Amino acid sequence: MRIKTISRSVDEFTRERSQDLQRVFHNFDPSLRPMEKAVEYQRALTAAKLEKIFARPFVGAMDGHRDGISCMAKNPNYLKGIFSASMDGDIRLWDIATRRTVCQFPGHQGAVRGLTVSTDGNVLVSCGTDCNVRLWSVPRPSLEDSDLSSEKSTEVVHCLFFLITLYSLVLLFILITSFFLSQPSAVYTCKNALLAVDHQFEGDLFATAGAQLDIWNHNRSQPVQSFTSGSHSVISVRFNPGEPDILATSSGDNHISIYDIRMSSAARKILMRTKTNSIAWNPMEPMNFTAANEDGNCYSFDGRKNEEAKCVHKDHVSAVMDIDFSPTGREFVTGSYDRSVRIFPYNGGHSREIYHTKRMQRVFCVKYSSDATYVISGSDDTNLRLWKAKASEQLGVILPREQKKHEYNEAVKNRYKHLPEIKRIVRHRHLPKPIYKAKAESRAMNDAKRRKDERRKAHSAPGTVVTESHRTRRIIKEVE
Repeated sequence: MRIKTISRSVDEFTRERSQDLQRVFHNFDPSLRPMEKAVEYQRALTAAKLEKIFARPFVGAMDGHRDGISCMAKNPNYLKGIFSASMDGDIRLWDIATRRTVCQFPGHQGAVRGLTVSTDGNVLVSCGTDCNVRLWSVPRPSLEDSDLSSEKSTEVVHCLFFLITLYSLVLLFILITSFFLSQPSAVYTCKNALLAVDHQFEGDLFATAGAQLDIWNHNRSQPVQSFTSGSHSVISVRFNPGEPDILATSSGDNHISIYDIRMSSAARKILMRTKTNSIAWNPMEPMNFTAANEDGNCYSFDGRKNEEAKCVHKDHVSAVMDIDFSPTGREFVTGSYDRSVRIFPYNGGHSREIYHTKRMQRVFCVKYSSDATYVISGSDDTNLRLWKAKASEQLGVILPREQKKHEYNEAVKNRYKHLPEIKRIVRHRHLPKPIYKAKAESRAMNDAKRRKDERRKAHSAPGTVVTESHRTRRIIKEVE
């Protein structure tokens, strides 16, 4: 006679410490779990609701400027540092961790319209309406000050008097160094006001945009190359992250131009129906770029095929003023004249997130942090605001069990995201009343236009009325 017995090792079920978790073994046989899908659906629904409950995207504001923020720049070699400039000529270096000003760069007599940092992080280039290009040395000791102070705080118990003396010497050194470093290392004067500047990803060249496009070298006081764009000014300029000699510009005559600085003229031009305010290249796919347009939409193009847009990103109800890609290349952030900040997937037509506050005014510049964790926005109310890139993300140290729980919730939510209830909860966003009304009005106008086109097509001879796709509707022509 054969008897089946269940034998379990005591070692597998005995906890080493009383704080350890009790081990539980699961049998994943589907026949033993007839309600598995129902349980998973309920977990996905709970995860979607918890994501909304814990969505607290706003981290803090950085105030100190006395006029509206006009532009920002990231330091590629320092994660916590970001530069900002205002319409009164004030330039500041901020420490994102403490949300305090590290250093100021006085000198501009008018609005600062462009900021950029060299690849090595040592040189800051600024330009503005005072027709000056200024090169600044970035103060490294002040950047390390916050880390140095945090390290000192752990040792102050053991050597108090020695550290007080050392700290005072370091502060004195920083004050003296910042005084000398706050003076520009070079000043170049142009004939016309400058509206934008960008630095090469690899090299010593940078480009300024104004009445014409100028290419500069750090060591020369005159442009090494110039491109004219007709009677209208160049509004924005961006170097390609993959090809250091290629850059894209937008001008006041609704043109988007792609230049190769090894040539004497524009390699390719796109004529749009409305003006483009800013351009951003995808860092992971350098052949693609996205243009922030005056009509409230963003248009993604393939630089090799510009007769139509790859994707039209539409949710803003007013002009999009600035755009910046995430370092991963999977998302980009936009700031608009409608007082909101939106985050779009690079291949999606609608935003996945919208950020707004009651006090935030028109957003003129936005940036992703270098680790893709935060979003920084600068607006007309003199404040920089720090947001989480993922609204419900938990900040601080996360235990391995918590990380696994977050990953599981995300997995079940993605598995059942097509079901109506979960889809409704995930997609819902609270909108300010002006944006809500403007979207309703825009939707009514678009519906009326669509019905009118359908009726005109139905009552016309076949083939006489051609319906344009949304990807080509706002593009007039491509000039090579």
